[in-house]
Amino acid sequence: MTLPATMNAMILTGHGDLDAYEWRTDWPVPTPAAGQVLVRVGACGMNNTDVNTRAGWYSKAVTGATETATDESPDGDDPSWGGAPITFPRIQGADVCGTIVAVGEGVDMARIGERIITDCWIRDPDDLQDKNKTGYFGSEMDGGFAQFTVMPARNALAVNCSLSDAELATFSCSYSTAEGMLERAHVTAADTVLVPGASGGVGGAVIQLAKRRGARVIALASEAKHADVAALGADVVLPRAPNNLRAALGDEKITVLADVVGGDFWPSLVDMLERGGRLTTSGAIAGPMVELDLRTLYLRDLTFTGSTVIDLSVMPNLIRYIEAGDIRPALAASYPLADLKDAQSAFIDKKHTGNIVVLP
Repeated sequence: MTLPATMNAMILTGHGDLDAYEWRTDWPVPTPAAGQVLVRVGACGMNNTDVNTRAGWYSKAVTGATETATDESPDGDDPSWGGAPITFPRIQGADVCGTIVAVGEGVDMARIGERIITDCWIRDPDDLQDKNKTGYFGSEMDGGFAQFTVMPARNALAVNCSLSDAELATFSCSYSTAEGMLERAHVTAADTVLVPGASGGVGGAVIQLAKRRGARVIALASEAKHADVAALGADVVLPRAPNNLRAALGDEKITVLADVVGGDFWPSLVDMLERGGRLTTSGAIAGPMVELDLRTLYLRDLTFTGSTVIDLSVMPNLIRYIEAGDIRPALAASYPLADLKDAQSAFIDKKHTGNIVVLP
């Protein structure tokens, strides 16, 4: 096929508020290097990493929630999730669904025409297991907030199903984050998992993926979203922050806390864990600074695990789950890519349940 020389793209010009984005209709279409593929983007999901990076929230100088980051004077380095500054201009967007339209040297031409979603983790091809040598699609390299994008061929995972591009674009970040958390916590059918922030993309994915493992799931969400959260498979849905969480839980014995929220309510959540329980965390949307009574940690023999760089098995497993119909998308809304600022505002407001995507 004949490819255009230029494309539409939303360009992040630096850290800042939404005005840091610049809409361009003349951005060069990238050319795949050796080992890469060129993808025509059908849809691209939104995630917290995009917001956090744009706002400079990963800076240690920032102590509040994401939406307050640009008011807190990030430090001079303004590091990304990995602790090193990213370069600008940058095209964000990790959660691509699209079609391979060209390949670089060394990539099988037969891959042209494949429908794919992204494995967001860019790894050292000589040492795939080394977490210190990883980058994130849309952070350390340009991503999918554009009509075309390039990525390593190993990061373009073929998927065969009837879901729309917008629906498939909800999986890569949220569901891989959720599955990575459950893997770190070794969740099984013997567990009862407490999920704060259950109406968000990751929270909803945790519900589905924990249920797939046979676990019991207790979800916390604002009451206006209870019906949506229950539809995802939660066994019990409680208010977002009950005044007396122990009373609200009744006889439920929480063995795993799967948290991406943090904030002021975090100590109450940790205090619900049974002896030998596990916390797995991959975010802090309500604020990264939390209080911990160390006696709770050691006297109850708790295990805390952080989860960022996922295991190599996670994305291939997710593809299997998608193709088998074991998990389903939770698509809240779609916006034209040109309206990404509005889409990200809606994402931050969190009045939705599930994921928001943009369409180029």
